Amino acid sequence: MPTFYADEDVPGPLVRALRALGHDVLTAPQDGRAGADDAAVLARATELGRVVLTKNRGDFHRLHAAVPGHSGIVTFTDDKDRVALADRIHAAAAAHPDLAGVLIRVVKPNPPQVP
Repeated sequence: MPTFYADEDVPGPLVRALRALGHDVLTAPQDGRAGADDAAVLARATELGRVVLTKNRGDFHRLHAAVPGHSGIVTFTDDKDRVALADRIHAAAAAHPDLAGVLIRVVKPNPPQVP
């Protein structure tokens, strides 16, 4: 199970839901890195051997291409159902035995279509 480094835009209820699933989640503010830029967040997570968790998709997708030696990046689209989002993140991360250098995109499912 990966250990996560959540940047400061990850909602607290999502962090708690991931922890309830057994994930070790360190947040940037808990690490004294509140306000750190994205490159610094990625560098710190890599230094700690943790997978970055963020909803800042654009910047981290670019960083993934520019810094391939990272410990992993999981980006997500926001979902107010934090438990369902945590379940999708958990399942996506579990599908990879090693997340080093891997970018995972977790998206919110489309709502059912009404005829």
